[in-house]
Amino acid sequence: MPYEVFTLKHNPEKTDSEYYKIMLKHFGLRQDDVIYFEHKEEAVKSARSVGIKTFHYNKDKKDLASLKNFLDNSLL
Repeated sequence: MPYEVFTLKHNPEKTDSEYYKIMLKHFGLRQDDVIYFEHKEEAVKSARSVGIKTFHYNKDKKDLASLKNFLDNSLL
């Protein structure tokens, strides 16, 4: 791949806030350096619990306008 892929091979899962703590440390980031969008509500709650600005993308609704709004507002 032309970019680095971060994986913990489901240990822990993204539904565990420890996943995001490890990711932030791995990349030397603070939670306010990151925006995240995700289709699993449990993972959204987990990322939010560590202070990451997160958007739940409902794959069934495919609401791209709301996602775009989230990204536009988050990248200011």
